[in-house]
This record gives sequence, structure tokens and C-alpha cells, in this order.
Amino acid sequence: VSTQSTGTLFYLSFLLAMVRLITFSKRSDDSKKRVGVLVPGKGVVDLSDDYTDMRQFLEKGDEALAKAKAAAEHPKHLLSLEDVVIKAPIYNPEKVVCIGLNYKDHALESNMQIPPEPVFFSKYPSSIIGDGDTILLPPESKEVDYEVELVIIIGKRAKRIKVEDAYNYIVGYTVGHDVSARDLQFAEGKQWVKGKALDTFAPIGPAIVTKDEIKDVHNLGLRCIVNGKVLQNSSTNQLAFNVPQLVSYLSKLFTLAPGDVIFTGTPPGVGFARKPPIFLKDGDVAVVEIDELGKLTNPCKNEVV
Repeated sequence: VSTQSTGTLFYLSFLLAMVRLITFSKRSDDSKKRVGVLVPGKGVVDLSDDYTDMRQFLEKGDEALAKAKAAAEHPKHLLSLEDVVIKAPIYNPEKVVCIGLNYKDHALESNMQIPPEPVFFSKYPSSIIGDGDTILLPPESKEVDYEVELVIIIGKRAKRIKVEDAYNYIVGYTVGHDVSARDLQFAEGKQWVKGKALDTFAPIGPAIVTKDEIKDVHNLGLRCIVNGKVLQNSSTNQLAFNVPQLVSYLSKLFTLAPGDVIFTGTPPGVGFARKPPIFLKDGDVAVVEIDELGKLTNPCKNEVV
């Protein structure tokens, strides 16, 4: 179910970046996902004649990016924003990797030490949804929490990347929401994946903003707003392990592939650490936003079983 509004689409179009890679559908045929470029203030260029999905687009590397940039600079056959629905920018990545306890201020509120090396876990492609889609609250959990996160999108396949070379393997960034069932995550055995990888628990989007369009990825404000109340408000300058360090570390353990999604951790203000705690409930509307990247708006609804 999508609640995406025309206002959201215009918000997307007037952000400053020149190249924003999107997955979208036409409102006249919502069943078919398409690859495109969002042209600020003008509309969407459809690239689907050349690419079946975003993962295939990214696998084509620099050639595909050059086509996208040319389309943004000299757009032809533009689709109106009112005629499209923006989807999650990539819905079939090979991997969805998430980093825990990676903000200095979040570790402090959680009464935990920054680990000596990154702590990571996984979500699944089935967790991914886009802007306007519904976060389903499962009956197995009564403590579903919110987490705004910067998300890295990998652009090239590689193993054992040096820290100083890491940006060469990143195509761009997007906004992420690491929805988390705390009672499942912290139950006996503390299985983080059990509380993190549920269906709809990884909203991402609305677009992949190419890395060259971001002034400083380590100085971006990020916020989570639930029902109009700001619950998280921090900056990526609080990252304990920065973007190149994370990419290098993970690549030593497994091969990173085009389209891989890396959630980089969340700042303070999460629900379980509040007194009293705040958890998402049926009817809530959660917004996560990051400067220069955009925002996601997702309604919350109890899952019907």
C-alpha cells in the first residue's frame, strides 16, 4: 500500500543534487518497476529500455552512470512527477548489511561502549520497502522501534578494499529506516537478525544520490519524526566508524557487490532508551530524513494475520 503524495514528489524534485537514481512505476501501470533519473524541477527520465532494474544498472558501472548523467543534463521524453510513483531505489540487492552501535552519542544513551570493531547484522531484500509504503507491525512484537540511518550503496564488486580507496567502490547514498522489534532483538540469546529482518523493516529511498553530489557525507543532519514530533536529531559527524572504514572492514570479510546496501547505524533518541519508552503503534506516521538526501514517510499498521 502506498500513500505517496504529489507533495512528496515535488519535495524530491527540488532538492539540490543533479543526479538522483530512482526506481519508479507509472501510475497507469503500477505493476512494472522501472529505472530512471529524477531531474530536479522537471520530471523523470525513463532508462528502462536499457536496464531491467537498478541492480543491473549498477552492474554496468561507469557506462550506465554516464548515461544517467547525460539524461539529467539533457532530458528528453520527460515523465511528469504526477504520473509516477517512486519505489525503493533498489529492491533486490545481493546483501543488506547493517551496523550497530556506530554513533558515539547513541552508545552513550544506551550505556554501551563503542565496540573495538564494527558490529554488524543482516536484513533481507524482503525487508525493503519505499517511500509511502506501510510498515507492518507484527503480532509477535509489542516493541517496534524507529532508527534513522545513512545508507551506503555499493557501485563496484570488490574484496579487501583499502580505506583510502573505499569511495571508488561507492556509487552513492540514500536514506534508511532500520525498523527494529526490540523485544525480539533483546530476547534470550539476543538474536539481532530476529528483531531486525522482518518484512517491511527496511524502508530505503527515495533515491540514490550519487556520491559526487554530496558535499561532506560526514556532516549531514539526520532526523526521525513520528507523528510530527522530532525523536532523533543528530549528525553523521557522530559516526564512530566512518564510511570508508565500514566499507573496507566489511570487504575484508566478504565480497561487496553492485547494489549492496549498507545501513551505517543510528543516532540517539531511539524509543527503547527513552523513559518511558516510545514504540511505533498502529496509525503512527514515521518520517526519516537526511540533509541533501531527502526523506521517507511511512505509515505504520498492525499486520493482519
